[in-house]
Amino acid sequence: MKLDDTDRKILDILQTNCKITNAQLASEVGISPSSMIERVKRLENAKVIKKYVALVSPNLVGKGTFAMVSVSLAIHQLESVDSFIKTFSSIEEVLECYHIAGEEDFLLKVAVKDMQEYQDFVLNKLSKVKGINKIKTTFVLSTVKYETKISIADTPDEE
Repeated sequence: MKLDDTDRKILDILQTNCKITNAQLASEVGISPSSMIERVKRLENAKVIKKYVALVSPNLVGKGTFAMVSVSLAIHQLESVDSFIKTFSSIEEVLECYHIAGEEDFLLKVAVKDMQEYQDFVLNKLSKVKGINKIKTTFVLSTVKYETKISIADTPDEE
């Protein structure tokens, strides 16, 4: 999908405030409300806008302990990689799962209540997954930067 300057402006605004009304968004971008509805629908249908979410305060919802978990697989075949991806896509403690290059194969961002809950996660979920060779955990002491907004202002048009 080809993004123009108007699309980029819409995406920039929605990443900051997805609760903005259509009329407010149209006014800020400088187009009619009916054109805005069409543009946003087009961005949604093209999966440029994947979903709208509320970001919660982890400590206030009882999930203030974060761990970055590196996982190495014993066998690097498509079947074992697919199985791992399928398994970890459905585990609620895993917020993010990245297939990475380097010594490890996957990097997981895990959110739990405390160390006891993390231990339960490792013993009852992570260690039961077949094909895992090594698990390395790094605990987050504090979050220095947390951003979900992707800068798209200078993104060139796709052709």
